[in-house]
Amino acid sequence: MARLSQELGRFFFEEERSETVTLAEILNLAGERIFGFLFVILSLPSALPVPAPGYSVPFGVLLFVLAVQLIIGNKTPWLPRKMAKHPINLELAQKFIKAGIPWLQRIEAITRPRLSYVCTTLPGRVVIGTAISLMAISMMIPIPGTNTLPAMGIFVTGFGLQEDDGAISLAGLVLCLMGGILSISIIAAVVWGGTSLYDQIKIWLGR
Repeated sequence: MARLSQELGRFFFEEERSETVTLAEILNLAGERIFGFLFVILSLPSALPVPAPGYSVPFGVLLFVLAVQLIIGNKTPWLPRKMAKHPINLELAQKFIKAGIPWLQRIEAITRPRLSYVCTTLPGRVVIGTAISLMAISMMIPIPGTNTLPAMGIFVTGFGLQEDDGAISLAGLVLCLMGGILSISIIAAVVWGGTSLYDQIKIWLGR
């Protein structure tokens, strides 16, 4: 099976396309690696240092729905028909894919099947699904700073899942943990009027 970067390059830049594409069309590239593929594709716009206005919330919803399905043991993901058929501007999609392919290639260079039980056993997939669902919720929060790192965690974890590379997925889970800590700190700062989580903990301990 061709590398994901090659498949995306062919689909978006070598074949003729209409002015819009749908998620359903892109899914035809996935084959049996569809869960990991979806996590990678849907998190990519928010994980890149490229503005993605309007995509974090709907893609976060889709990622959450997919993560829940992974947790309950689904082998094939289900997507709402309206979302799967929703048109995506080709030029905008190409912008994200072009920016993302170099990152995909870097990860592909070190990816190989290892620690596969992390990605293939039910306990491993439950942990991965739980982490991704929490990061997807963070992506949906309309506060600056709660999108990028969680999306990066989903991106790396999903890439390991699609390549049966447990080591990469574990690295992604570490990013998810960091993303969760960052999001909680940002939310706490907003709730407490600019006081960071670290400062608030110090206040509590001082009491």
